[in-house]
Amino acid sequence: MRPIFLILAIWGAIHPMWYFLRWFGENGFDLAAMVEAWHANAASSGLVWDLTIAAVALTVWVLDDTLRTRYWPGLLAIPATFCIGVSCGLPLYLFLRLRPKGGAAPVA
Repeated sequence: MRPIFLILAIWGAIHPMWYFLRWFGENGFDLAAMVEAWHANAASSGLVWDLTIAAVALTVWVLDDTLRTRYWPGLLAIPATFCIGVSCGLPLYLFLRLRPKGGAAPVA
């Protein structure tokens, strides 16, 4: 499963970023305008809130699990989630969390 989660994390970083970069290319680096575009209608606002709540839930889970297991590299999923998206942060965390047993933890 680890390779699948790694592929999904990479895809989750690249694919959404393609659209963000296109938007910035067309509209300039205007975060306020981007947030306004996210709330263009009720459907897009619902999706934004869905992803925001999922990001917060993932963050709480990562923090709780990291404090219990003391596996600090798992914290990399938090900036990945908020700087890239849940589509990157969640599979990245699963990739990191499913590290091989008995050996040294992989360096991400």
